[in-house]
Amino acid sequence: MRRNLQDSGRLRPVDLARGHGLSTQAIRNYEAAGILPGAERTPHGYRTYTPLHATALQAFLALVPGHGHQTATSIMQAVNRDATEEALRLIDESHAQLLDDRRTLQAVEAALHDLSPVPPERGDTFVGPLSRRLGIRPATLRKWERAGLVQPRRDPRTGYRVYSAADVRDALLAHQLRRGGYLLEQIAPLIAQVRSAGGVAPLELMLRDWRARLSARSRAMLTGAAALDAYLGCRPAPPGGRPNAAPAAPGPLRPAG
Repeated sequence: MRRNLQDSGRLRPVDLARGHGLSTQAIRNYEAAGILPGAERTPHGYRTYTPLHATALQAFLALVPGHGHQTATSIMQAVNRDATEEALRLIDESHAQLLDDRRTLQAVEAALHDLSPVPPERGDTFVGPLSRRLGIRPATLRKWERAGLVQPRRDPRTGYRVYSAADVRDALLAHQLRRGGYLLEQIAPLIAQVRSAGGVAPLELMLRDWRARLSARSRAMLTGAAALDAYLGCRPAPPGGRPNAAPAAPGPLRPAG
């Protein structure tokens, strides 16, 4: 049975699964989810797949590292129902999110760079001098306090807010990020990390790791795009539609079988 299937270009679930360290149940689940095109059945009811299904599986597994499982699933579902434009839109959205993440990283790095040469304040300061230094209103500092960006203590005699050197550092960092257009709820987690680390220096390792992960994701998107393009080139044209393979593409893949 296995020899006959392979000789005819037909594959069993185990044939697809084995090369990727997957279970046959995973292959069936991918088909049920629309990640793979529907399988044909033998007269005895067994699923049979083709090289087209193998190419679809390779495309999906290549898309996951760059786009995530959910988006990769949506991309494959769209392709398999001949909604190629929707699949391309999903890919564009992932690239836009990656670009936004890169801009966020750049803003954080710039804010920390601008902050690092500033010597810490000696002693404590109050809301007036700090707000003048930043060029903001005292009410803005109080808003930042409610959002957790700064944590001034209160003078026990006067009740005035007293900002320590660490509070000044946090306010300077928050000010830089706000100038970059970031919301308070986006800034608060970073400030919390700076505060728990005791300064900005320990965050350099985190930023290097963040940058490396963005680069890896970008490369993964390139790999996923190539695999998806191969699958699109293998797919038959939808009824009444144009072929999926771009006419100008060098060496387009032909439908398997």
